[in-house]
This record gives sequence, structure tokens and C-alpha cells, in this order.
Amino acid sequence: MESTTTGDDRAMNSDEREEEMERANKRLFKHCMKGDWEKVVEIYKNHKRAQTARITKSCNTALHVAVTDGQDDVVRQLVQLICSHEDQREEVLRIQNERGNTALHFAASMGSVEMCECIAEAEASLLSIRNVDGETPLFLAALHGRKEAFLALHYIHISHNDPETHTANYYSICRRIDGDTILHSAIANDYFDLAFQIIHLYKDLVNMVNENGLSPLHLLANKPSVFRSGSRLGRFEAIIYYCIIIKKLEVAPSRRQQSSTMDKDNSSYPGNYQTCMELLTVVKKSTLVVAKPWTQLLKKRNDQIRNERDPEAQKRTKSSGSEKLRKIQRKKEKHMWSAQISDELLGRASTYEYEADGSKPQQNFGDKGLETVPYDVFPDTNEGSQPSTTKGEAQQQKNGDIQKVIETPILIAAKNGVKEMVEKIMELFPVAVHDMDAKKKNIVLLAVENRQTYLYEFLLKRKTALKESIFSKVDNDGNSVLHLAAKLGDYKPWLIPGEALQMHWEIKWYLFVKESMQPHFFRRYNNENKTPRDIFSESHKQLVKSGGEWLKKTSESCSVVAALIATVAFSTSTTVPGGVLTAVVVFLSILTSRFQERDFGKNLPRKLIIGLTSLFMSITAMMVSFCAGHFFVLKDKLRTVAYPVYAVTCLPVTLFALAQFPLYIDLIWATL
Repeated sequence: MESTTTGDDRAMNSDEREEEMERANKRLFKHCMKGDWEKVVEIYKNHKRAQTARITKSCNTALHVAVTDGQDDVVRQLVQLICSHEDQREEVLRIQNERGNTALHFAASMGSVEMCECIAEAEASLLSIRNVDGETPLFLAALHGRKEAFLALHYIHISHNDPETHTANYYSICRRIDGDTILHSAIANDYFDLAFQIIHLYKDLVNMVNENGLSPLHLLANKPSVFRSGSRLGRFEAIIYYCIIIKKLEVAPSRRQQSSTMDKDNSSYPGNYQTCMELLTVVKKSTLVVAKPWTQLLKKRNDQIRNERDPEAQKRTKSSGSEKLRKIQRKKEKHMWSAQISDELLGRASTYEYEADGSKPQQNFGDKGLETVPYDVFPDTNEGSQPSTTKGEAQQQKNGDIQKVIETPILIAAKNGVKEMVEKIMELFPVAVHDMDAKKKNIVLLAVENRQTYLYEFLLKRKTALKESIFSKVDNDGNSVLHLAAKLGDYKPWLIPGEALQMHWEIKWYLFVKESMQPHFFRRYNNENKTPRDIFSESHKQLVKSGGEWLKKTSESCSVVAALIATVAFSTSTTVPGGVLTAVVVFLSILTSRFQERDFGKNLPRKLIIGLTSLFMSITAMMVSFCAGHFFVLKDKLRTVAYPVYAVTCLPVTLFALAQFPLYIDLIWATL
């Protein structure tokens, strides 16, 4: 009698299988959350459908979770099990979560070379998959500065796409939906070591721009803090800075070159020497294996003894000593490598020849990757309209829309005071000195307007090599260099405390620019019929007012202290005459000053210096004479008891002097 299976039985079997699969997925989720990866591997082995299960709210599979948990061995086992089912291998490995990330995206973000190679070699098409932001795994590796993972993915990519015959595919995985390339990302996040490798591996990216028309060179010019000219070092830091030696960036060898170099080194010895070298290698490894437990035990014991004596000693030493050295070293690395990247970009840049280079990002992404089309950084105007404006003009009309023209790198560098880049551009492209921005400001006008003193001094030294006409240019409003030097912007470029000292530097800057040229060299009136002097008075009104209030408060506080010291000093007759009286008189003269603009140039700062100097001298003289006089009066038996009394008596006055001393140093440095 033949058995028959009814539809209800088949439905029941199907329902049972679904319930069993659901239970397996729940077990899979619990095991992943607990980190019980052996059972996860077992479920992947026994349940084929579990490999496609999305076990989290963000639609991650167990492979996604294993990657984010950093389980290299588990990921390798899971990928091997996935590859054992050839019919669904590609489907499983290409699963994306709700953000469009595959397991390879996560591996690239974390920088695990082993996981990247394991997953990408199993399915190379994963390299072209994009998440919702249009980012490929290679892009994420560059975005997070994962140099080793980036190189691993790169060499897997070129093994399937020859850059000479498949240029479109070769560059298709290097861009994001907003047009940023892997080179944009590396430079934007200060990963200059990685950026150096990208420049040599993907040469055409140097001239590609994003949807805002910015090239990698534009981004670098907007980062003045990564250059030496944009950093300020203290004396101690400067000594260490110049003693540190930083190696220049070099192109990283490929895996094939590394293996061939190792083979060459191993085979460079004669036969008998090769045997000796192998024997020494074995002995060395054996010694390390035997000595390792003892070494670790000794190190652990030393650390324990050190912590017992002072638990915070190791922490303090690390934070106060080595950490400062590493910080200075990282700063110098950034300065040297950024200049090297700048030279590389400028040496390969063709966009500076004002060609329509680069590629415009396509908005629709498919499985074939991102296609590139020419992207016009400087769009032309419509036919029949007004004559085409210059590239430095701010806006141009195209199809009824107003499009902003991007400033050239030398203008951005001049605005930010990046002297290294300006100097290199002038060396390679002398015509760049004539670039103008939207308001017809050239590099000289921008340097003066933004108070870039070092850059302006550099341009003055090069004035003979440059045309003097660039120093006499005016912007759209008819402002000359001196007009812009007289104008106070919203920024505070002078790293000096106090409005009075800022006003002092503003006057010095204005006079420096004025005296840097011959008389009547600058244009006297702008389009609003204002002289530089008029602009200076109008724009500095608030600074003069706040500077006067600052000086009054400082003088009042110091006058009170000086009066108290004078009362005590004269009543005991234990101070050197003159110092306190001088301080009081000088501070009172500041209070009675008119606080005119010219007073901030020399008169008021010098008065404050004299007053503070007299105050410090009187404080020192009072403490010395007071302690010395009483010391000789006391008997021999009471001398030792008097020391703590003197310390407590002098402490408040000393604290006040120490609190005002940094201001005193800044004042002297700013004035003299």
C-alpha cells in the first residue's frame, strides 16, 4: 500500500521547518551576543539557511557580528562554511544590512587585514558594492585610515582589474556619492601616510573634484594647522621639535615585492652560511620561547613592586614624559608629511592649468560602480548673455542657476597663511600670483586681510621677483592693502590676552603694512570715499572701548594691592623707598588716561609695564627687607621658629605676583 502525503501534511512539514529555522536563528542571535562562537560555527555548519539569517534589528547576519567583534578565526571558519555551498555563496557574502554594509565593509572599517583578505578573496565582487552613502569597502578603509587593510583590498582589486586596460573599473570603487574620493578622505582626516600611497597607486585622483568642485589640494590648503607655518611652539617644545628626526614617506612595497625581497635576502648567502643562518634562527626562536615566561614574570614582578611603592608613578610618568614627546613627534610628522603631500599634489596637478579636469559624481549607483564624466569647475555662461566673466569672479549664470566659482588653492593657502604651499605654487606656477577670488582679492590682499604676518613678510622679500603691481591691486570695493590692514574682522588672529594688547597689535600691524611700501603707493580712497585711517577708526571703536575698560580694571586691582603694600611698608619702615610709590602713581596715570587710539600704540602699554615692574620690585624688596630686619632682631633660639612665620606671611603676596606674572611677560613680548 503506497503512502500518500496530503497538502495539510506538507504544510505542516513546512511550518515545522519554519519554526525550527526560527528557533535556530534565535539561538544564533543569543550565541552571538554571548560570544559563544563555537556554537555559532556549529549552527552555520548544520543549518544552511542560517547563513542568510538577519539576526539583529539593523539586519546584520552572524558574519557581520563576528566581524565587528574582531573574531578573525571565527570569520575565517564562517567564510569557509559559506563557500562550501557554492549555490548560495555569492548571495550570503553580498548580504547588506539596513545601511547597505556588507561584512567586508565592516572588516575594512576595522582595519583587519586577515578578515579583509578572507572575505574579498572569497568573493571579489564585494569590492564594488556600495552602502547607502555610496561607500565601497576600499573607501571605508581609507576613510578610517586603515592603511594595511586598504593595501590588501587594493591588491585584490587590481588582480581582477588591470588599470591599463580597465581604467573605469579600476577607479570606480574610489568615490562616494558626494564625489569625495579616497584621496579626499585620507587628506581630510590627516592620514597623510595613506594619502601618499593613494597618490602613487591612483594617480588620476589628484585632479578629481567632488560635487563642490574641491580637489584634494583645496582640502589640504584649508588645513593650516597641519603645516609648520600654522603652528606655534613653546621654547621647550621647539628644542625637542628640532631634535626629533622624522623619516620621509615612501611607497609601500606590494606583497609580491615583499616576498621576493625576503627570498632574495634568504638566498643571498652561500650554502654553508645559509645553513648557519637557519640554525641561528632556530636557536634564537627557541631561546625566546624558553625565556618568554621568565621575562614576563620578571616584568610583572617589577611592575608590581613599582605600583606598591607608588601606584600612580607609572601613570604620571607616562602622561608627563613620554606622552608629551609622542605628541611633539606626531606634530612634526604631520608637518613634514603634509608638506610632502603638498609637493606630490602640486607636482601632479593639472587642474592648476585651468583645465576642466576631474570627474563629476554620478547620482545613481549600480552594481557596475560609479561612472565618471567630465566635471566643469568653471562653468561658462549661457549663449547670448553677457561676455564670459573671469575664473576668479564669484558667480556665473548657467541654465538660470547661480553657481559659485571655487577659489584656487593658492588663494585658500594665502587666506590660511600656509606659506609652504604658497611658496611651492609660486615656484611651479608663477602665473598663480595673479589669481583673484570672488571679490578680486589676490594673495597679497588676502594675506593682509587675514593678518598672516609671516606670509606677508615672505611676499615682501619676493617683491623684486614678483611684479609690484600685485601689491597695488584693489578689490571690488576699491580697498587697497592698507585699507584691509586697517579693517578689523570678526576673527582674533593675535594670540595675546586682553583687548588692550589686541589693539596694540592692530596698530603695529597697520603701521607695518604702511611702512612696507613707498609713500603714496597705496590708493588713498576706496569706493565709499574712505581712507584707511577712517576705516581703522570705525572698525576699532568697540575694541578701543573694551580695551580701555580692561586697562581700568587691571590698574584698579593693582592699585589696591600697591596701596595696601605701601601702608604696611611705610608703617614698619622696612622697604626700599620709591618702588611702591612709583607703581601707585603709574597705575593712577593709566586710570586718568584719555584712551585714544594712538595711546594704545606705545603710551598705555609702556605705562602698564612700568607699573607692573615697580610693583614686582616693591613686593620683592618689602619681603626681603621685612624678613631680614626681623631675622636679625630675633634671638638665636627663635630664628628657626621664624622661618614658617615668614613663609606664611609672604604667601599671599607671592601668589598675587605669580598670578600677574604671565600677563607681565606677554606685555613685554608684545611691546618690546
